[in-house]
This record gives sequence, C-alpha cells and structure tokens, in this order.
Amino acid sequence: MPTVPEAPPVVVRDALIVTQDAERRVIRGDVRFEAGRFRSVGGTAATEGAEIVDGRDLAVLPGLINAHQHVAMSILRGVADDVDLSGFLERLFAVDARRTEADVETGALAGIAEMLLSGTTSFLDLYYYEDAVARACERLGIRGFLGWAVLDPEMTTQSGRPIDNAAAFIDRWTGHPLVTPLVAPQGVYVCGEGTWLAARRLAESKRTLCHYHLSETRKEVHEHEAKTGRRPPLWLEEIGFLGPGQVAAHGVWLTNREIAVLAERHVGVAHCPSSNAKLATGGVAPVVELRAAGVTVGLGTDSAASNNSLSLLREMHVAGLLQKNHRWDAGALTAQELLDLVTVEGAKLLGRSADLGSIEVGKSADLSLVRLDHPTMGPARAEAVVSHLAYSASEEAIDSVYVGGAPVVRERKLVREPWEGIRAAAASAAERLWIAATPLSRSHG
Repeated sequence: MPTVPEAPPVVVRDALIVTQDAERRVIRGDVRFEAGRFRSVGGTAATEGAEIVDGRDLAVLPGLINAHQHVAMSILRGVADDVDLSGFLERLFAVDARRTEADVETGALAGIAEMLLSGTTSFLDLYYYEDAVARACERLGIRGFLGWAVLDPEMTTQSGRPIDNAAAFIDRWTGHPLVTPLVAPQGVYVCGEGTWLAARRLAESKRTLCHYHLSETRKEVHEHEAKTGRRPPLWLEEIGFLGPGQVAAHGVWLTNREIAVLAERHVGVAHCPSSNAKLATGGVAPVVELRAAGVTVGLGTDSAASNNSLSLLREMHVAGLLQKNHRWDAGALTAQELLDLVTVEGAKLLGRSADLGSIEVGKSADLSLVRLDHPTMGPARAEAVVSHLAYSASEEAIDSVYVGGAPVVRERKLVREPWEGIRAAAASAAERLWIAATPLSRSHG
C-alpha cells in the first residue's frame, strides 16, 4: 500500500493561527508539524531540523473539507448552464455516454488542482470509475473520500452490478493513506428498496460511509411520494435504511418531521447552496433548522458543471448570504458558523473529528497558509480574520497547502505535477466530450 511521502519538519513562525479548536481560538504564535502531525500550536516552537516559514503576514488555516462533489466533471464546466435540473441531466447523460475512465482521471486531476489551490484538502465524492479519481488523489496529494455510485442494475450503464462494483472498489482501496472508499447510492429516482438496503449492508460490513442525494428538488420529492406514498426521508426510514455514518447531499425540501428523523438517525447533510440556486431547485435548504435539531451539516460545492466553482471560500460566502436574506436575519449562519461547516463539521461528517478539521497537537497536519497581505484579507486583524475567510477571501490569498504535513501547493503552484500538463490534458478531453452537448446547447435559447 502506498504511503504519503515523508516531509521534513516545518515551523511557521509568528503566524495568526485560526485553530478551530473547541474554543475557536485565533492566536498569534508558531506552528510546528512533522511526521504528518501537528506537534506544537502557539507559543514558540522548537526549530531544530525544521524548515522555517516566516508567518508574520500569514494565517494558518485548517484544511477545508468539501462535503459533496463529482470532481471528475470539472472538464464539463459550462456545458449545461442556464437550464433546470432536468435539462442539466439531459445534457450530462449525453456527455456521459462518451466518457472513458481516462477522461474521468483527467477531469478529476483538473478538479483536484482547483480545490487544492483554494485550500481544500479533503473532499467527499460520488461518481463511477472511482479508481480513476483515486489515482488522481494519489498523484496530487489530496484526501479523497470516494463513493462508488450505486443504482438499480436496469438503470445503469456500468458493466456488472453496481453494488458489486462498489464492493470491489472498497476492497481495492481500503487502508490507503489518502483514499477512503465508500458506497454511494445515487438517489431514490434510480434506486429501489433492494438497492438501498444492499448499500446499507455493504457500508456496515465494510465499515464505510454511505453517501447519497436526498430531497434535492420538489419534483423528486413529489414523484417519489406519488409512487410510494412517502416522501424520500420517511420512506428510507420506513424500509430501515437510515442510520449513522450516512451523508445526504442537498436536503433542500425537508419537513420538520423529516429533519427530526435525520437527527434521530444521526444522518449528516451536505449543503450545496450555489449548485441548488444555479439549477433553480427553489427554496432554501433548512440549514438553521437542521443544525438546531442536532444534524451535522457540512458544505459542498457539488460539481463544476452545476456550480461552477469548486472553491469553498466562495461557497461559504453564498451559503451565508442566502440564509440571511431568506430569513430576514443578518445573524443567521454567522461567519464563525460558516467556517465551522467547512472544517470541524465537515470532519465530523466524515467520521474524522479525531484527526481533521482543526489545528491541534496530534491531529493530521492538513492546513493552508493564507496571505494576510492580500487585498481581500485586510485589515489583517485577529478579530476580523474569520469574517474575511467567510465573506471576502479570494482563492488567490491561498499561498501554500499541506496534506499530512506534505506540501501540495507552494506559492500558488502545485507541487506534485505542473498545472500546465493537467490543463492541456483536460482541454483535449473536453474538446471531444463537448461535441455531445453542443447540439443541445444550441437548441436552448
């Protein structure tokens, strides 16, 4: 099994540390990390044998966690703009029929590069050909929590039974230092009761997470209720599916009763505000009610085809503004709560609170160095830095990124592979794939 490359010890001197610890302290001091872990946070760190980074104009930020993605779709950005979800899916299905496993790896590399350059160090994905996504994670050094898409056999273009494909994928990648495999039933519109329960059994037997789409649109909810007599969350509860270790993406159209059921069953939710707004799913996800009920909520970008950005900095901004405006409450989803969604709450969703999500001694050294002298980060005051990160920070303020203590971005350049090669391969793959969507694009508007 591959290992994360051993990196020399690093000490960031005299930086502004956004710890995201239990007290949410923002302190000035040193951070030392080595052998993949934080060894000293705050105060003055020992510098023996370490690379020294001058942190006077830097903030140290925990690595951000993207709670819902289809990262391989990055080369399809712009292919299905300005249409609703049904039109979006029509175009994507036409393109997907042409995709190869090599295309998926190429798209994943481009998307991972974008995430790393904007401070994301972990992401939760749902797609097929996930071996290709896993290889891309290895190549660029990000943490991938990768869910193999599962749906009813008659609804798929996969070779073989999707649930068997998921099981084999999990077996191939279990124990990898960067890749955490899992099972991912697509949604109630392509998964019957047997598929849902098989996915739960697989997750339980392999001790993996289970990730799926849930109540994204009114159409999805109403059609399922007409078919089964139950709205999706209550039907999943009725068949015995819901339980801990699950992350439901979207959760826009939920009733108070459904929120209570998700809380009772310890199901987490990945909120994807930009994608939902752009696809005009209507309404605003009940994030405040979910959190008040005790549901763990993370923040996801969804794919570059539906967002169209993979930046969690931008996603925090959008999430906060939507909730405040919708509720006529400027205090809804504060800057601190927004930062929590992409750090400590994201780690909790992934079952990784013990080692991800905050800068604390003993935790994995997943972090970004943020330029406090960037125009979007001023005035560079300790009491303002969380606000800047949530509401104004540009991706260009991210200077360097480390995963498990190993550098993956330095001075806004990828460490393991140059962007130029990734970009060229992505452009070549997109040239062929876009042909499938062009007639549809021209027929719209």
